[in-house]
Amino acid sequence: MTKAELINRMAQKSDYSKAECEKMLNLCLECMKDIIVNDGKLTLIGFGTFVVEERKERKGRNPQTGEEITIPATKVVKFRPGKALKEAVK
Repeated sequence: MTKAELINRMAQKSDYSKAECEKMLNLCLECMKDIIVNDGKLTLIGFGTFVVEERKERKGRNPQTGEEITIPATKVVKFRPGKALKEAVK
């Protein structure tokens, strides 16, 4: 599903226009991003948790040359689904 399809579905399930739904979705995503960047964790009860974790430096290979390279350490965002979401997907 794309962002546009999500906005359409939000508009269909509510009394808001597509433009209003787009503004609300953009605001929600911006707030979520700010919380994850600043706090490192966002928990939405019943849905799941977004958490920032560190990935250690590791060895890899360049697929074109086969040369061994070092992949630097980085931070990644991981999602852990909540109980209600897991049960809904089953």
